[in-house]
Order: sequence, then C-alpha cells, then structure tokens
Amino acid sequence: MPELSSAQKKYLLRHKHEKQFIAAMRVLLFAAFLLLWETSARLGWIDSFIFSSPCQIGETFVNMCMDQSLFTHIGITLKETLLSFLFVVVLGIGIAVLLWTSPKLSAILEPYLVVLNSLPKSALAPLLIVWLGANERTIVVAGMSVAIFGSIISLHTGFQEVDPEKGKLIATLGGTKKDELLKIVLPSSVPLILSVMKVNIGLCLVGVIIGEFIGARQGLGYLIIYGSQTFKLTWVLMSIVILCVIAMGLYGILGLIERKYLRRM
Repeated sequence: MPELSSAQKKYLLRHKHEKQFIAAMRVLLFAAFLLLWETSARLGWIDSFIFSSPCQIGETFVNMCMDQSLFTHIGITLKETLLSFLFVVVLGIGIAVLLWTSPKLSAILEPYLVVLNSLPKSALAPLLIVWLGANERTIVVAGMSVAIFGSIISLHTGFQEVDPEKGKLIATLGGTKKDELLKIVLPSSVPLILSVMKVNIGLCLVGVIIGEFIGARQGLGYLIIYGSQTFKLTWVLMSIVILCVIAMGLYGILGLIERKYLRRM
C-alpha cells in the first residue's frame, strides 16, 4: 500500500476530527436536553405528571425490568416488526420481479399500487381487526401494509432503470429474460434493495404500533395506549423512548450491512 502524502494525512486527520466533533456535539445536545427536562420538572416549570422526567422514566424502566414485564412487551413488538419486515422484503422483491417480467401486468396494476400506497394505513387497521381478528397475525399484516406497496413501487422503478444496453447484450449472446434478471438486474439493484430495506424497517415498526394500538394486549403499542388511558404517562414516554432506541438499532444494523456490502464492491 503506497504511503500517504502529508496533504492526504492532514485531510484524513481533519476529517477524523470533524467526525469526532459532530459525535461529541450530538452527545452534548442530548445531555443538555435531558438536563433541561429534568430541571424543568423538578423546579415546576413543567407539570411532571404530564411530561414526566428522565429520572422518573429511568426508575419506571428499572422497575419493569426487575419484574420482567417490559421484556415481554419489547420482545413481542420486535417479533412482530421483524416478521412483517421479512414478509415485506420477500413479497416486495418477488412482486417487483413479477411486474418487471410482465410490462402489461405492471401497466394494469400501477394505478392501484399508487392508490394503496397513498391510503392512510391507520384507516385500514380497524378493518383488519374485524376481518382477521385481534391477534398477532393481524398486527403483522398491519405492519406489512405500511411498507409493502411503497417497496414494490420503488423496487420496480429501480429494476426498470437498470442499463438497457446490458439487457440487449445478454439477448445478443442468446441469454433469456431469466439470465438478464439474475446476472444484471438483481446484482445491479442490491444497493437499492438495501436502501429500501432501511426505510421499510422503520415503516414496519410504525405499522406494528398502529396495529397494537387497536388490537393487542401486549407490546409497546399496547403499553402506550394503556398508559394514556390510565394516566400513567411515564409508561407512555418510556415506551416511546424504547421505540426510538429500537428504530435506531434496527436502522443501524441495516446501515452496517449496507456499508460492508458497498466496501466489497
């Protein structure tokens, strides 16, 4: 590996310091927010019954961890989110491939996909409860409904934008539509698929929470609804914080996979 020049070393060092500064400022900003929140609650600037405080949320978290009830709610929400995400990935890629192989079918279904993607999914949740019952399957379907249509549209559009000259080359060499799909379209679309997956994991979590609001007896969505109905607002805020952590964690895992793949290209 060739030795870096002094200018390159200075650039890398400056870039490293900039990243460290940004990370430090993020931490300081978050710490300042927590301190202001706690101080405001203790001094009575805000109503601690309504807005709670970081200490109250932390105490509630520890207590619910001690009796292990919180782990059950987190585990159920995670399970439902990952199941809906898995189905969205498989069905999204599968249906997008089907539409790519059949332009006529794509032209027929396109307006329906656009309408379904634009439809507020919270409006579907009550119907899903009536049709499928108040069970885990319904919540998984609710999670899928938020992400599946947008995923199909994005993937299908990406498949169509792959360099057509490469497809002509495959056809010239005697290749089939299957060869074009497996050797050109799918390999070229891996970055797009990973990008769509990063968006979908958050959407699936949103859909699952919507489903738990209406038809669940366990899960973080149920905990939020129950806490708001019984005025245990610390439970509500704690659940929201946990959901933020889960969303960041799942997004971070997919982002790590994406970065590792891009480094290998």
